Amino acid sequence: MRELLRTFVKEEDAISTVEIVLLIVVLIGLVIIFKSQLTSLVSSVLNKITSQGNSI
Repeated sequence: MRELLRTFVKEEDAISTVEIVLLIVVLIGLVIIFKSQLTSLVSSVLNKITSQGNSI
């Protein structure tokens, strides 16, 4: 019984590792696809912060 439980726990660790790797791959893919939109968004947000920070 203990051996079966240990095997189950080890299998779950492997699955979670694969899931984390797949999530990272998907996120990297999304960043690559939407790179120009993300760059312009971050740039506009930083410009607003800078302009509003100077008025304080």
